[in-house]
Amino acid sequence: MSKKQNSSGRIARLAMAALAGVLLQACAPDEQAANPAATTADSAPAASTAPAASTASALAPISVSGSYWIELSPVLVAANSFYPQQLMVGEGGITRITSGEADLATNAETQLLRESVVNPDLRIIMTVTESFYRLVARRSAGIETLADLRGKRVMLPRNTSANYYLVAMLRTVGLTEDDVEIVNLLPAQGDQSGMDQMSDALARGDVDAISIWEPEPADGINQLGDDAIVFQDRSVYREVFNLHARATDLADPEKRRSIVEFVRAVAEATEALQSDPEQYWPHISSITGFTLEEIEAGWPEMEFPVQIIPDMLDVLVEEEEWVAKERNRTPRSREELAELIDASVLEEAL
Repeated sequence: MSKKQNSSGRIARLAMAALAGVLLQACAPDEQAANPAATTADSAPAASTAPAASTASALAPISVSGSYWIELSPVLVAANSFYPQQLMVGEGGITRITSGEADLATNAETQLLRESVVNPDLRIIMTVTESFYRLVARRSAGIETLADLRGKRVMLPRNTSANYYLVAMLRTVGLTEDDVEIVNLLPAQGDQSGMDQMSDALARGDVDAISIWEPEPADGINQLGDDAIVFQDRSVYREVFNLHARATDLADPEKRRSIVEFVRAVAEATEALQSDPEQYWPHISSITGFTLEEIEAGWPEMEFPVQIIPDMLDVLVEEEEWVAKERNRTPRSREELAELIDASVLEEAL
């Protein structure tokens, strides 16, 4: 079953997850309750190596958030099976930290560069996932090389890491965004979001190429069959999907202890996913709404480093130029961007 066929089920699961989060807050204002999804038949069993309950009671409450994509898998597994208290992972990125709705949140590096102007207290504390994007195009549109994208219609979510991936790939053949026609996402249709419709638009011939994260590229490849041509260069760009916190929370000994414990749980979850990922896919599916087939198709395009990637600052410096131009502001210096990275939490956790 494709994501398109399963979108109504996905929307229903996301709605249930959101409702569950509200109920948990109402019933347990001082401490996160267990994740209801964790008790379902398709959830992964809690890890037998989880810390004792006395450890859990000593931890200050924290809330965790992240967009429900495959990249979030280590965080979902950590919250369900490895952190001393099972946590409901809320839906949303680092803007939820700024709004006070979350203590920890994931997002791509492009979104940190945007949000940190508003909230300079944000810090990268761990790279959860490196996600390798794919441009999928139609051969029947006259596309055989990257250079053939000149003048073609490319659908993508603007001002995102998928937008930057297109920019980075075009740069390798001397092209810019101005050399292609950027097509906005379609309006939501019933249960289908604009992103859910990207591969459909490609298959219909409404656009010539799409730039997006998994599993939509895999769906596009499946729909196009022999007409599909894929462009990927892992050395040019990969999404750096990081976990973030507030510097003020990291300076609070009680809150920091909980954050360090959660980062340790993400590291343990990552090790488990590298050893036996299929065991945890049902739980990931129950939260994200993606089918097991979609998770399996997108999994090879992910790496889980359990570190802050060594070139994190270089990535921020390079992409800051693009984000600043799009936002019509002056790029920040390397020294200013370096303040957004705090490796001490991960060092303490490990």
